[in-house]
Amino acid sequence: MARGGGGGGVRLPPMNAMEILRETVRVLRADPHAFMSVLFLLLCPASGCLLLSAAALDGAAVLPLTRRLLVAAAASGLPLTHFVRQLAHHLAATLVASVASFPALFTLLLAARAAVAYAVAAVYAGKPLASADLSLLSRRAWPRLAATYALACAAVIACLAAFLVLLFTACSALKSMLYPPDIVVCGGLVTVLAFCVAYAHTIVVCNLGGVIAVLEDVAGVNAMRRSVQLMHGQMHVGLLIFLGSTIGLAFVDGLFEHRVKTLSYGDGSSRLWEGPLLVLMYSFVMLIESMMNAVFYFTCRSSSLKILDEGGDSAEELEMIASAN
Repeated sequence: MARGGGGGGVRLPPMNAMEILRETVRVLRADPHAFMSVLFLLLCPASGCLLLSAAALDGAAVLPLTRRLLVAAAASGLPLTHFVRQLAHHLAATLVASVASFPALFTLLLAARAAVAYAVAAVYAGKPLASADLSLLSRRAWPRLAATYALACAAVIACLAAFLVLLFTACSALKSMLYPPDIVVCGGLVTVLAFCVAYAHTIVVCNLGGVIAVLEDVAGVNAMRRSVQLMHGQMHVGLLIFLGSTIGLAFVDGLFEHRVKTLSYGDGSSRLWEGPLLVLMYSFVMLIESMMNAVFYFTCRSSSLKILDEGGDSAEELEMIASAN
């Protein structure tokens, strides 16, 4: 696998999702101290806020929002099956957790993503950065990343709003035409499938746009446009990365739901000690996801026959600080 030397740039061949995962493990082993610092100092607090917020607000906000969603679903003609109830509860819990933990996500998570992107770039430059240098670079890149993240949030909210409107409209139309409940459910499932496809593409573009906002001197709409250009012909790789990380996060979240929210095994012994372990696991999956997105960025850059140095001021800052070490 060819790589650029020193700070001149990095050339990676096109890779599929599994090859990107192997390359991510290699990068992690190249500078474990920097990535473990990001994991424990930034990602663990952010993950803890995200996992605990939904549990803490379950009775106060999640259940009332779930009931409102179920009322709207029943009014549109959807039968309140177990699947519909579970979907409504999951959607409500996700919305509440995202809103409650937004300050932590907007600060700690963005700082972690910026630090991970710079750490991966430093490994490829052959000059791993100290924690202080990563902190300095992350603070400089944070305004660009924050603007891009705000645009990503707006895109996700628009996608979710369009999904809910389309779902209720389609189900109401089928109900008004006196179709049986099974047909209404099929219409709802088709709408859910369409939303999942649109949501996955949106997240993939936003994730790569976040890396671009860190390593290049662009932000917001320009970062998203650059993301679409770089991923030309490689969207399927980004989708597989997103699918793998989503499965991993959902698995840990499910364990947290069933192992920590239920406070005992039935014999009085507590499960609360498993909470920190699951938060650490959740944080590690987020770390691997951020690293894979950064590696994916470099593979896309190499495919477009461009080098890291033309990325702008951020690449120059990285090189200057790395040269000073």
